[in-house]
Amino acid sequence: MAKEDVAMQVLQQVVKLPVVKVNRSKFLMDKFSKDVASKDIPRLLEEGPTALLSQETLDRVANACIKDNVLLASGTSVLAGLPGGIAMAVTIPTDVAQFYAFSLKLAQELGYIYGYDDLWTSRNELSEEAKNTLLLYLGVMLGVNGAGALLRSGGVTVAKQVMKIVNKKALTKTLWYPILEKVLKIFGVNLTKGGLVKGMGKVIPILGGVLSGGLTFATMKPMGERLQKELSKLVNYDEEQYQEDIETIRKEAEIIEGE
Repeated sequence: MAKEDVAMQVLQQVVKLPVVKVNRSKFLMDKFSKDVASKDIPRLLEEGPTALLSQETLDRVANACIKDNVLLASGTSVLAGLPGGIAMAVTIPTDVAQFYAFSLKLAQELGYIYGYDDLWTSRNELSEEAKNTLLLYLGVMLGVNGAGALLRSGGVTVAKQVMKIVNKKALTKTLWYPILEKVLKIFGVNLTKGGLVKGMGKVIPILGGVLSGGLTFATMKPMGERLQKELSKLVNYDEEQYQEDIETIRKEAEIIEGE
């Protein structure tokens, strides 16, 4: 099976884990209700925190979310490495699945902080657009060139306030499709590598659990910080940044097509 197919299969299974699904309204209320007046709560839920709060506040909450999720994932991984860990119908070790589950949870939280709409509009099923957004979140976290620009510029989905500032010029699939494919490929490579390293936990369960907890902390924190940095550019997003992003996407698509 191609790495891209493995990646998509794993992604589809991981998003079914309860921890992955972030309730946008509940999350925003938990994190920001103390920072906005009660009369502004409807606006917070409708337009997102970027419409009401300073970049400093958004960045502070984002950094706290990164820290919380990394600690949660590290602790859970230790438990998952022990005998009798949660069994799951997934093609990779449980702790690897959990690592990506918490990564996707964190990605959604960061997206909602910086103005993205609810991915779970149908509550149970992710739309094609929502899946692509999750893929781009992962792409940014994994350091795929062009993924941040594509995420911001609305090649897949974009925050409402950005649409007001920027006249959205259609990004054809020929431009964003290569980047999505590259994300899938790199995700697939990471899965096979990660599966081999973390698979040690099946041989030496306790050592493996502790090891994967350390790996989670060392890996997820910079991944989260990378995504936070890219998303924070949406706060003062303008035509100039948009054009810059479009150019980045064009160049990256050409490079990928030429490989």
